[in-house]
Amino acid sequence: MNAFRLAGDMTHLLSIILLLLKIRNMKSCAGISLKTQELYVLVFATRYLDLITNYFSFYNTVMKLVFLGTSISIVWYMRYHKVVKQTYNKDEDTFRHLFLVLPCFVLALMIHRSFTVTEVLWSFSLYLEAVAILPQLVLLQRSRNIDNLTGNYVFLLGAYRALYLVNWVYRFFTEKHQVRWIPWISGLVQTALYADFFYYYIKSWKNHEKFRLPE
Repeated sequence: MNAFRLAGDMTHLLSIILLLLKIRNMKSCAGISLKTQELYVLVFATRYLDLITNYFSFYNTVMKLVFLGTSISIVWYMRYHKVVKQTYNKDEDTFRHLFLVLPCFVLALMIHRSFTVTEVLWSFSLYLEAVAILPQLVLLQRSRNIDNLTGNYVFLLGAYRALYLVNWVYRFFTEKHQVRWIPWISGLVQTALYADFFYYYIKSWKNHEKFRLPE
């Protein structure tokens, strides 16, 4: 644990809180990609299998349960809540997200720390998380009306991953120079996918303009 990882975790948690506030208080999931949220459920379900076998700390266990539980609840709201599901932009959320799953799984079978079920699934979760934001970014690009909560949610998601990259760099220099190629490369890919979004988000904030992504 270090300040960068803690900041990353809190930023991630804040992004989820913002999304849940939007869904519960506004009874709306407009602008949110159900497909990205379903991918996140798969990411956390496969990454946190060690909840059953290993105990690291109270903080670690609580955060894992929170991320897994909130991701499942978000999908439930978007799929089954009688009011919220009617605001879902199904016609615009057309990215074929299942096509991301198989390549990530094959990559995990080929590149992993050790050939065990938990390690392969851990690698799979990192590869999948790196690209899970793609349906959301495509949906935002197609949407003409991006509300502040949605924009802030995606920005915080990207900031969380950027902070985790700094965390890995910090750990490299403070923990015997251990090389962790899988989270490093996955984190770089994920952060790079946010680059265009970050540019237009910060530009709209500086110019006090309504946030939109170019088509």
